[in-house]
Amino acid sequence: MEKLIITAAICGAEVTKENNPNIPYSVREIGIEAEKSFLAGASIIHLHVRDDDGTPTQDLKRFQACVDEIRKRIPDVIILPSTGGAIGMSNEERIQPIFTNPQPEMATLDMGTMNFGGGDDIFVNTENTIISFAKEMNSRGVKPELECFDKGMIDMTLRLHKKGYIKEPMHFNFMLGVIGGINATERDLRFLVNSIPQGSTYCVGAIGKHEFPMVTLSIKLGGHARVGFEDNLYLSKGVLAESNSQLVEKVVEISMGLEREIASSYEARKILGLRK
Repeated sequence: MEKLIITAAICGAEVTKENNPNIPYSVREIGIEAEKSFLAGASIIHLHVRDDDGTPTQDLKRFQACVDEIRKRIPDVIILPSTGGAIGMSNEERIQPIFTNPQPEMATLDMGTMNFGGGDDIFVNTENTIISFAKEMNSRGVKPELECFDKGMIDMTLRLHKKGYIKEPMHFNFMLGVIGGINATERDLRFLVNSIPQGSTYCVGAIGKHEFPMVTLSIKLGGHARVGFEDNLYLSKGVLAESNSQLVEKVVEISMGLEREIASSYEARKILGLRK
């Protein structure tokens, strides 16, 4: 198997310090969490940003400040900004992070609309939105990480690939256990993995208590791993993680126990076909 790429999703857009006081908000806090996660074994930092009061934002200046802070601390890490943003943001807001300097090597690309997290929230990604974002990324040489919360989003990806909007080799991120999306079960993860083309790579993340069981299965199957405060706040049942780095360290321990080595950022770039 390829070495394991670990992505640290260090803050997200939904969780707050009320949920876990260690959620990073400020530029400095985000830099520290990114650095600690990298040193623990993550080669990719999945980046949302917040204002100092915790409000999620896609503001380009705020993203630039956080990218600069992370690059100052860990120049070699792969930064994977979100173009999902938060519920209710416009497309113009959401696409802003791909315009940082230097531009990112990768960015997320959400592959469908879904009910999100219960209640009345809808995460809207029309076909035209997906095509627009894909064209912008393609024009800049930014590799999309294809965010799939359900099987239909894989089907959308493959349809847009046939139309030339999504390029090979494709890299998927399967997010399991989100209310409104596919469940976090072994059956469902195997179904997703068996639905993507040969030559593709994939990463797996899951919400809350499902994070480590699903990541462990991904490691066994040859996929890659995503952990972090965006998805899960706990190191174990009832024990809040003090840092994203603790979640990364747990994945490293699991992977080494399964005799699968951890990829450096250099090795992750080779696996994903990136150019720094």
